[in-house]
Amino acid sequence: MAPLLNGYPNGASRHLPNDPSIVPLRFSDIPAQIDIPVTGLEAEEAVEVNLEELLDDPTELCTLLEQEGVGKHYWMVIALAYAKQANVDHAIEILSKGLGTLNRGNPKEKLGPLSLTCWLYLWKSREAPRVLPDGQPVSETRLKDFYLQAATGCLNEASRINPAFPPLFLAKGVLYLLRASLQPPSKATAPGVPDISDRVETLRQSIKCFEDALRVSAGRNMMATLGRARAYFSLGKYAEALDGYQEVLLKMPHLQDPDPRIGIGCCLWQFGHKEEAREAWERALDLNAESKIANILLGLYYIHDSSHYATTDPSFGPIYKKAMTVYTQKAFKLDKELPLTCATFGSYFMMRKSWATVDNLARKAIEHTDVNAVASDGWYLLARKEHYQDRPDLTKANDFYQKADLARGGGDKGYLPARFGLVQIQILQRDYDGAKFRLEKIIQQSKSTEAMMILGALHAEDVFRSQASGIKEDKSAEVKKATTLLEAVRLAWKDPQKKLTPDTSVLVYLARLYETDHPDKALQCLQQVEHMTINDMPNKDPPDGTDADEAWTAKLREQLSPQLLCDIGCFHFNAERFDQAREFFQTALNACVKAGEKDEGTDTDALVTTISYNLARTYEAAGLLDEARQVYEGLLARHEDYTDARTRLAYIELRQNPTEDGPKAMAALYETDSMNLEVRSLFGWYLSKAKRRAPNIAEDQEQRHYKHTLQHHDKHDRYSLTGMGNLYLTTAREMRRDTDQDKEKRRKTYEKAVEFYDKALQLDPRNAYAAQGIAIALVEDRKDLTAAVQLFSKIRDTVKDPSVYVNLGHVFAELKQYSRSIESYEAALTHNRGSDPQILACLGRVWLLKGKHDKSPSAMKTALSYSHRALALAPQQIHFQFNIAFVQIQLAQLIHILPESQRTLEDVVKASEGLEEAIESFGEIAQSKNPPYPRHDIEQRANMGRNTMRRQLERAVQSQTEYEEKNAAKLQEARELRDAEIRRREEEKRKVEEQKEADRQKIREERDKMAQLSRELAEKRTEEERRREEAEYTTDEEGERVKRTKKKKGGKRKKKGEDSDTGTEAGDGADDKAIKKTRKKKKAQSTEPSSAIGSSNEEGGAAKTKKKRKRLARRAGKEDKFKSQEMVVDSDSEDDRQAAAQLTNGQASNDEDGDTEMQDAEEQQTVTRQKPRNRVIDDDDEEDEEREEEENEEPSNKTTAEMDAEEHAGHTGASFADNPHGDPVDESVGAAGDAGAKELAMSGAPTVIS
Repeated sequence: MAPLLNGYPNGASRHLPNDPSIVPLRFSDIPAQIDIPVTGLEAEEAVEVNLEELLDDPTELCTLLEQEGVGKHYWMVIALAYAKQANVDHAIEILSKGLGTLNRGNPKEKLGPLSLTCWLYLWKSREAPRVLPDGQPVSETRLKDFYLQAATGCLNEASRINPAFPPLFLAKGVLYLLRASLQPPSKATAPGVPDISDRVETLRQSIKCFEDALRVSAGRNMMATLGRARAYFSLGKYAEALDGYQEVLLKMPHLQDPDPRIGIGCCLWQFGHKEEAREAWERALDLNAESKIANILLGLYYIHDSSHYATTDPSFGPIYKKAMTVYTQKAFKLDKELPLTCATFGSYFMMRKSWATVDNLARKAIEHTDVNAVASDGWYLLARKEHYQDRPDLTKANDFYQKADLARGGGDKGYLPARFGLVQIQILQRDYDGAKFRLEKIIQQSKSTEAMMILGALHAEDVFRSQASGIKEDKSAEVKKATTLLEAVRLAWKDPQKKLTPDTSVLVYLARLYETDHPDKALQCLQQVEHMTINDMPNKDPPDGTDADEAWTAKLREQLSPQLLCDIGCFHFNAERFDQAREFFQTALNACVKAGEKDEGTDTDALVTTISYNLARTYEAAGLLDEARQVYEGLLARHEDYTDARTRLAYIELRQNPTEDGPKAMAALYETDSMNLEVRSLFGWYLSKAKRRAPNIAEDQEQRHYKHTLQHHDKHDRYSLTGMGNLYLTTAREMRRDTDQDKEKRRKTYEKAVEFYDKALQLDPRNAYAAQGIAIALVEDRKDLTAAVQLFSKIRDTVKDPSVYVNLGHVFAELKQYSRSIESYEAALTHNRGSDPQILACLGRVWLLKGKHDKSPSAMKTALSYSHRALALAPQQIHFQFNIAFVQIQLAQLIHILPESQRTLEDVVKASEGLEEAIESFGEIAQSKNPPYPRHDIEQRANMGRNTMRRQLERAVQSQTEYEEKNAAKLQEARELRDAEIRRREEEKRKVEEQKEADRQKIREERDKMAQLSRELAEKRTEEERRREEAEYTTDEEGERVKRTKKKKGGKRKKKGEDSDTGTEAGDGADDKAIKKTRKKKKAQSTEPSSAIGSSNEEGGAAKTKKKRKRLARRAGKEDKFKSQEMVVDSDSEDDRQAAAQLTNGQASNDEDGDTEMQDAEEQQTVTRQKPRNRVIDDDDEEDEEREEEENEEPSNKTTAEMDAEEHAGHTGASFADNPHGDPVDESVGAAGDAGAKELAMSGAPTVIS
């Protein structure tokens, strides 16, 4: 926004935008007085009218104006003076009379007054009520529509006079804007379908009028630009509206009434840029501290900001206080009739329940606003006022909510809080279906968490009502909907951007929904409620210096709801976590005591009784029967008629004293409470355990008891029906099946049992015990093991009873799935804490079957172990002793038939010992009073073990001993062979490692030699580099070390065999060897073209000059085939020149190398002489060299005169500046000399050539 605040339109002087000197005030051009000319007086005399102190009745003033026949200017100025004092009605009256006097003149004179009258009517429309106020008659109240009609009449009359009158366009645009504010918002349309509602068409007409005003003003009418932006904003085209407001701000940054910054902020707010909108409004407030619009908009911003925090959050209070006291209250003081301020302040007084103030502010917002959204807020305030009354008028509240919704468009575009209020009204009116339908619509459009919460609660209440009524109705769909919605709300709490406050009621609903099918999830919900409640406690933190531990947490739990703690304890009890359940029940009792201390009027007796009973049941389930007895007796001391406590006491007595006091307590209980179904059920269970088997079921005492209960107390008693089924099932199991008649009778008895079970399941589909009875009947009667497994598996997921796992173990054993059978028995044994001898006997049996099937002695030994454990728990049971002997016999038989390789001597000996024990046990069992099998059969089995199996095991011991001795010898031999092989492999491995180590040592030595050689080569290379550097550098006259330079001069070549005038000194032997080595190297490189030699010159810039001079020299000496080649190398020492002369003489005298060698020598020599020397070169070599050089030459762009001058300079022989002798230099020799010097340097020979 900064660039828009710094512009200055039309070359205006550079004032600050908030400079009051340039802020235009409305009616600022109205003078303080006006002189009305009077007829009949002197020409200069007039009547002065004070426009600041106007008459209350303008009739006398209008009469004066009519009599004097003044022009329209006087009428308009006086009318504006009245309007300036907010006396708009008098202003309209004056203009009406003025128009009457102007009817006799030119009609165009009426355009100005008509336009002004139209604006005044529009002003009155802004102040008129939108709807008829309560208690006022229609005849005395003029609404907005009345003044809009009057303004329309003025515009129509002005348009008939001159439809192109420029001020009319702006007035028409504003008229259409105000008319659109009275029209209802358009309904939501499908994508791609244009909106053709009346309001949209009216806004489009206003945009057209504003554009016409801009057209006739050449774009300078900023009011028209603002009006167009306002129309775009009303259409929802916020980008176009923002462009318009920014254009006005750019052209008129000093404009404050109206302020385009307000519109910019509103557009940014719609785009979601809340902070940028706040900055725009704060800038508007900086420029005009009395701006009521900027104040109220900033107040709304901070109210919106406070909505991100819970009311209990410390950040909420300061933000909300700032919104209401700093901004909203100031806006209300500036203008108590501003609709937006009234609507905002109304919500504040709603929280304080100031109903009269809320009603007054809401009606002001409705009546005076030009914005439908503000009117919607007013209706919503009225609806909430009626809704929150102690005795609400639901009809009025419903009507106001609907009007609030319709004011914003209704349907999909309506006001969400109003639609939510309608839902609440429907719930209060018990229209649950209508509320659900409306909530589903809201969720589809907005994903409101509040709507999802209420809809989930409604579905949950349907489920709970159905459960309480006992009606058999499938409510699984409602359960799924409720859990899905409430879980979505629970998930939304975790979104940090939404900043939602968790509601414990959602968790309580979820706990009740999960209670039956998912008790673990229900417990998690209740635990979350516990944590939330503790976190909301003001004193949740421990005292200073202490840490929050379990004791501190338990102390805080005592401040929670006892019902919550009791429910958590019940879930722990059902999950068999008895220690935790006991802890929560005890804490709940303490919470009851504290609740009674806080509120003495609270009746906690019922809670204490229920929680105490639950605590006693927990003691009982945990095996603490004495503690449970004590709690039950305490309950009976307070409530003697507490039947449930007396029932549990009788059961405990029966468990502790099953022969004496237990039956007496049971008989006393049945005698006093024989009409109680729970007591009758317990008594039936007691009869099933204590009765004697009757040969005829009709004579069975338990059957008579159940039959009496069904006939005389409750024919739908589910326990009695299940008990009857169990009774018939047991009878059928023990019936004979020898003949077909016996089998048929047995089958019918099973069918009778199934009928009772089926009846119980019809009354309670979750009766797992009845379902288990049907599964047992399927196995025993029809041998339908597969169907029985499916039934038992479903029952296992419902009932955590050991009998279910035992039955599953039986079925899996019949299916020969011994592993699964063992798992089922083990699970049943876990539920009984390993103290049920029957389950131990079943485990022994299935391990025996598994051992026989797999021929596994270890499995049979496990079976023997379980049999011993069963006998230890019930030593008086003779059949457990028989089981041990039988397993020992079976183990001896298995050991006998096993191959010698699959058994050991120890196994055979132990089997023999077990056989002796079994023979002895069979003898004792056969002599007992009630053996489990006929004595004859038991004695025969003992004789078989004594006669046959004993001898078999004796032979098995002998053969096993011989086998193990032979096997031991073979094993020893194999062990020795294995040890020898291991030693051989280790020796081979050692040798291989030694060889590898030797190879590694050799590699290390070679690497050391290579490293030494590399160091020597590096030292040699360093020495060569040093010597070459010494050869390339010399000392100048000033004593500084500089690089040697080359001097070139034109001259003739010396002829072959011509001696040099300069004497040479003989070099040492090392120099001669170096020169010979260089010659041999040059021979090998003689096939390379001369251009390559020239390119090896270190000073590349001299190569081009050298070639050019060579070409000129050839042209000058073209008649003879000889040319001179000389090169001078500067040297400050005479020794260098002598060494060069010696080298030259040595090369010239050597003719046995041929022409090629001489050419190499010419390329390497550098001659220093006192007078010109000539050298002979073969014609063929010279021609080849010239041909190659001409091919490599660049074409010359020089003139003939320039070339002649260069030739002349070459023949005269220019000298280098630092050569005192001025020796001529031949170009070609210089190039070859450079290459030769480089080759000598690379070969390690001396490189100083003179």
